[in-house]
Amino acid sequence: MSSARRPGEKRFVFAEEGPLRVCRVEWLEVAVPEVPDPQYGMYVWPCAVVLAQYVWYSRNTLRGKTILEIGAGAGLPGIVAAKCGANVTLSDSAEIPNCLDNCRLSCQINNLEDVPVIGLTWGQISPDLVLLPQIDIILGSDVFYDTEDFENILTTVFYLIRKNPHALFWTTYQERCADWSIESLLYKWNLKCVHIPLETFKADEEFLAGSNLPGSHSVHMMIITLETNIPSVT
Repeated sequence: MSSARRPGEKRFVFAEEGPLRVCRVEWLEVAVPEVPDPQYGMYVWPCAVVLAQYVWYSRNTLRGKTILEIGAGAGLPGIVAAKCGANVTLSDSAEIPNCLDNCRLSCQINNLEDVPVIGLTWGQISPDLVLLPQIDIILGSDVFYDTEDFENILTTVFYLIRKNPHALFWTTYQERCADWSIESLLYKWNLKCVHIPLETFKADEEFLAGSNLPGSHSVHMMIITLETNIPSVT
């Protein structure tokens, strides 16, 4: 990746020290564009940094995995996954071409021109959705933002997980309302979630990856699966 910073570009550095007595630090720098636009997906939100941190923390398990990011926007978590050796597809609403262009620009900046970017509108069974390869992991940061979208999101997730019964949906959400809940919808779609404590992947800090995010925002991480395929948390 070029060291020259473009206007509107935000950089993130993920790092982890090696074991004691081993003078080695693993690190990864990625950059994503932030474009002045009324569309929410054109910015990096606190949830995206937390999910990208989980991806980075899980990097040793991702090489060769097939990953789809939904509602990608700037695509930070998916870009990190691709840099960690996963086969990634970025997606956002087919009805918002500006967001898809932003995903493509993220790929270009990070020398990932071979990462596909496709339009997937939540709740719609489109040809692009049907033709996706076998999926291991679905990523989604702050997709549970507007309650009117919750059912459509889980419709899409259920379609993907039904086709890929061992797939996991890694998602982060920001606590904005005490009444926020998807429990009834998870039950309806035969899905279940486990919450992942932020401290288990070193995300319980105000500033991650050399950025000023997530700040003081209350962000949560969870993994959604089929009811009969809940992963253990270690």
